[in-house]
Amino acid sequence: MIEINRMHELDEKKHDIVAGVTDLRLKFSGEESRSRVFNDLSLEVRRGEKILLLGPSGCGKSTLLQVLSGIIPELIEAPMRCSSRTIPDSRGIVFQDPDTQFCMPYVDEELAFVLENLSVPREDMSLQMNNALQAVGLVLKDVHVPIDSLSQGMKQRLALASVLLCNPEVIFLDEPSALLDPEGREQIWQAVHKISNNRTLIIVEHRIEELLGLGLVDRVALFGPGGEMLALAPPAEIFKKYKRELIQYGIWYPGVWEDFFRSPSGQLLVSTKIMESGNSQFLNNPIIELEDFCGTRYGKSVVKVERLALYPGDFVAVTGPNGAGKSSLLLSLMSLINTSGSYLLQGQQMVSKKKRKLQIQLSSQHIGFVFQNPEYQFVEDTVGSEIAYSLKETDMSDKELQSKVKQALEQFGLSGLEGRHPFQLSLGQKRRLSVAGTIVLEKSVLLLDEPTFGQDALNTFAILSLCEELRQSGVAIIMVTHEEMIANRLATHRWEVREGTLLQKVTDRGRKLAGVMNEDHHRTMEVMV
Repeated sequence: MIEINRMHELDEKKHDIVAGVTDLRLKFSGEESRSRVFNDLSLEVRRGEKILLLGPSGCGKSTLLQVLSGIIPELIEAPMRCSSRTIPDSRGIVFQDPDTQFCMPYVDEELAFVLENLSVPREDMSLQMNNALQAVGLVLKDVHVPIDSLSQGMKQRLALASVLLCNPEVIFLDEPSALLDPEGREQIWQAVHKISNNRTLIIVEHRIEELLGLGLVDRVALFGPGGEMLALAPPAEIFKKYKRELIQYGIWYPGVWEDFFRSPSGQLLVSTKIMESGNSQFLNNPIIELEDFCGTRYGKSVVKVERLALYPGDFVAVTGPNGAGKSSLLLSLMSLINTSGSYLLQGQQMVSKKKRKLQIQLSSQHIGFVFQNPEYQFVEDTVGSEIAYSLKETDMSDKELQSKVKQALEQFGLSGLEGRHPFQLSLGQKRRLSVAGTIVLEKSVLLLDEPTFGQDALNTFAILSLCEELRQSGVAIIMVTHEEMIANRLATHRWEVREGTLLQKVTDRGRKLAGVMNEDHHRTMEVMV
């Protein structure tokens, strides 16, 4: 009788598994066995469980989500082998890159496409679409707008809204809040929390404060850089017993910023050292000057600036809610969207309706630009050739070029991946590749659109350390970011964008630098439209 009861319990536990894999082995197509992502990995997720996959960038978290959801190998072919696998019958997935999620060109058509597949009557669609958009905090005056006109953060909200309409039993979430402002992250996880009662959640996320605060994590699967599972335990146990591994592999954990700023490298990063005195002759000569400047997209004004100047050694953090016009500001400075007003770059007027191509050429001579979506930048078939692409336009020798590429690979944690196709990288690796390919060009101005999103702590701090090194050499940096620690403790200036209006403010760090460099340039200003 006891043996029968035990067998019954085992059957119930087995029936309770909604997603899982046993003895998983997987590697990328066309690569050697040493490039294997997983080696005999086993993981089972119980019905109603909320599990977080936590690990450094590129360790295979997103790949594991695709295996557990059935995307690999059913839709994406990859050499894999496992003893057993359980795929949920009712499932929805929010991809790491929202642009890969959409089937239709307009917001309302995308949501209607979901409802049509669920046989929802037309007269009921409008209410359900509005409820889904409201749940994720996506407020639109008109839902019949092109998805391409949305910011990446707004696209993430739309992707989650489309999955919520499906009402799946199991939801796979691959960094659904990576591109959102702090308010947006809170809204997204609150929305997930509201519908999570009896649902199973399998989550990949670097920034985990909101998740933990809402109690959305029952267990954490902690991974090392090679895809090996280091531990599977409740959050409190992971963050207490595995602190050394979290630090060693650069994985985000509660309090990581405070630990970083107490470290020697962190203290060096926030110090108020200015540029070498040899650059002092440039301090009164701005690189960029804007006056009554406006950027336009789809025939509408998206960002306006009354007056500002950018100087060598400035590190500007551009902040503001999703859709406010932050990315549009960078696009306008690169002359990639229509502009009006006055824009002086190294003293040369950049606003000209008749010479758009010349504007872009002049911009690219002085400015390095990192798009919000790293895939927009890739033009080569391998990581190594992608970094080398722009360098081929210089007069350096092949030996110098290869040395420069090797240095960049090491600097951005991409060594060993030089032969891989850029689209086979994780999102964090793609982001680092896009930054590497821009920084090697050694421009006097860097425009970085959220360069730290999708990064683990180790690579985030490495990118910021490099930015500070460049700043001290005289490079001016404008970085769009939602990270308050960067804006408040690392940047010399903070430019706030609200509803297409730019407000320029000086941080405490900027005031300290101002006393040494240029009192007039670093005064606090509010730019009104």
